[in-house]
Amino acid sequence: MKHKLVILGGGESGIGAALLGKQQGYDVFLSDGGLLKAAYKQELVANGIAFEEGQHTADIVLGADEIVKSPGIPEKNDMMKAIRAKGIKVISEIELAYRFKGDATIIAITGSNGKSTTTALTHHICIKAGLDAALVGNIGYSFAKQVAENPKPYYVAEISSFQLDDIDTFKPDVAILLNITEDHLDRYDYKFENYINSKFRIIENQTADDYFIYCDDDEVIQNKLNTLTINTNPLPFSMKHEIKKGGYIKGDQMMLRIQEERVSMSIYDFALKGKHNNYNTMAAGIAATTIGIRKEKIREAVADFQSLEHRNEFVASVRGVAFINDSKATNVNSTWFALESMNKPTILILGGIDKGNDYGLIADLVKEKVKAIVCLGKDNKKIIAAFKNIVPSIIETDNAQDCVKACFKVATKGDAVLLSPACASFDLFKNYEDRGNQFKDAVKEL
Repeated sequence: MKHKLVILGGGESGIGAALLGKQQGYDVFLSDGGLLKAAYKQELVANGIAFEEGQHTADIVLGADEIVKSPGIPEKNDMMKAIRAKGIKVISEIELAYRFKGDATIIAITGSNGKSTTTALTHHICIKAGLDAALVGNIGYSFAKQVAENPKPYYVAEISSFQLDDIDTFKPDVAILLNITEDHLDRYDYKFENYINSKFRIIENQTADDYFIYCDDDEVIQNKLNTLTINTNPLPFSMKHEIKKGGYIKGDQMMLRIQEERVSMSIYDFALKGKHNNYNTMAAGIAATTIGIRKEKIREAVADFQSLEHRNEFVASVRGVAFINDSKATNVNSTWFALESMNKPTILILGGIDKGNDYGLIADLVKEKVKAIVCLGKDNKKIIAAFKNIVPSIIETDNAQDCVKACFKVATKGDAVLLSPACASFDLFKNYEDRGNQFKDAVKEL
């Protein structure tokens, strides 16, 4: 009998898992409770993969030998409860990809903030050094699909806590943990400890042949490490003190010390600016040295890297008002980093689906830098309550065009408008990219 693999969820990761499962000889069925994108349907049909949309047929799903669950499906979903009750093995798409990745090297990056930037920078360094590396995972391209269609000797993967929740044997050769701040608590029973444990699963299968790169200045990481015995090679990085083996910044110099290779460069040469990006750059630099990339290539790549769309992306200056798209800021901590780097009076756009946010974290920065808040969401009560005594003007809007017009109306020459919502986008938009693109379009129409 063929191994029956059911894929729950037909997004990028689900389609990738279906293609890889089919290629490896599994009996694959994909089930999506919503509607599939036309392009994804075409791929399934072209590859002879059975699927359903708009429903989950219990008999088929519960008849599986194994289930690949989309990271977007919460455990409290009725279908998931039935699956768990029956004891069917559930894995994530990255676990399936890992099973068939051969002897490729994996660099996996996780953390509450900075994952995408650090993943893209690490990949850029690999390409600069002439390595045949794929950029996969949460950053937009399915790891499983890459393994199925175009396997590579190196994978640089952005990994979310949701993807780590359903691993079994997944083990990166190099794991990066950037930071841990309260995020996605709605998925972790509002217990921060559950989320912390999820992030640390990135190293649970590592051995003495692997590396664990982490921020030594992050108290949450430090406190957790004090309770663990780890089997991997620790390579911390810090901006507060010198590190014997790992990386640190002293004054304006970044120093990386791993084995015999030592790299030093001025932070003024980094393409990415801001304190948080100094951490991201150190992490990527250390990862590069662990896989033997020469310091000249690291220096070159770190200096000429282009930052990501929707991440502190300058859009345009309209009559002296700068518009910045940081739509990827879907939690309060990301917004904190964006505000920290602002050096102009700021009109801040907040709002969307709140994931258990504590706006007190940004209250001091808002007081110091923000002259008005424009809400872009359906329910703004929590934002208004948090800032009504701090900011003189709070305006509510429910679409990108009205939002941008309201910002422009309160802005004066020399101000900046910052879209850094601290919330998920799904109340008004398809995703954070859609939110960022609609914002940019609205700016261009001014």
